[in-house]
Amino acid sequence: KQNKLFERALAVYGEETPERWEKVARAVGGKSAEEVRRHYELLVEDLKHIESGNVPFPNYKFSEGGRNSDDKRRRG
Repeated sequence: KQNKLFERALAVYGEETPERWEKVARAVGGKSAEEVRRHYELLVEDLKHIESGNVPFPNYKFSEGGRNSDDKRRRG
């Protein structure tokens, strides 16, 4: 729930908004302006790493039967 509130607040309070982080923090609730600012900076940093290709994709293993074989096992 807090992530949705955070996303909405970022959309409402753009970069040019005076006291942006204080307003975002109030919208999210339970976080300080510094905490929401730092959270935003970490997300931007993560996004840069992903876009630059520095973050490898997870090595997912798929069963040969796909999803249906998992469903069959659960049903017995």
